[in-house]
Amino acid sequence: MADLAKHGARGPRRALAHQGPVREFLVLRVGPEDYGVELTSIREILSPPPVTFVPRAPPAVLGVCSVRGLLVTVVELRRRLGLGPAPASRRARLLLTTGTSGEVFGVQVDEVKQVVRLSDGELELANTVFGGDVADHVLGIGRPKPGDGVIVLLDLVRLVDHLPETV
Repeated sequence: MADLAKHGARGPRRALAHQGPVREFLVLRVGPEDYGVELTSIREILSPPPVTFVPRAPPAVLGVCSVRGLLVTVVELRRRLGLGPAPASRRARLLLTTGTSGEVFGVQVDEVKQVVRLSDGELELANTVFGGDVADHVLGIGRPKPGDGVIVLLDLVRLVDHLPETV
């Protein structure tokens, strides 16, 4: 009973140890999985505009679209990750990002879910989780809360900078 009075009705609180700086990730759904991309790599989130098909483009490229007069290459994240084409959905979103060359890309995802804040203690780098044989666009794994599962963390800029060659 003394412990109940000491900690309150909710039980003991977890001590929040300083686990390093906090990074914010946008959690998105692609197929059956949740992925995270660093919030700082996203310029804007839009409903997908009409896309014009481009012949001989890499398989992951859906085409191009115009966003307020700016021509944007649209990459479908499902195809880029090897998951196949997506069925049409009202929850689909386009994430605008800038590649290292300065070109603006739109990355189409099935759904945008939420923003999570992860400290260094909640992140596991790709080389420690997967070994040395991992795609360069995978940053690692995020574990937001015990029991919540994991989020595969992706480098959005590397995803659009290293597209496979044209067909």
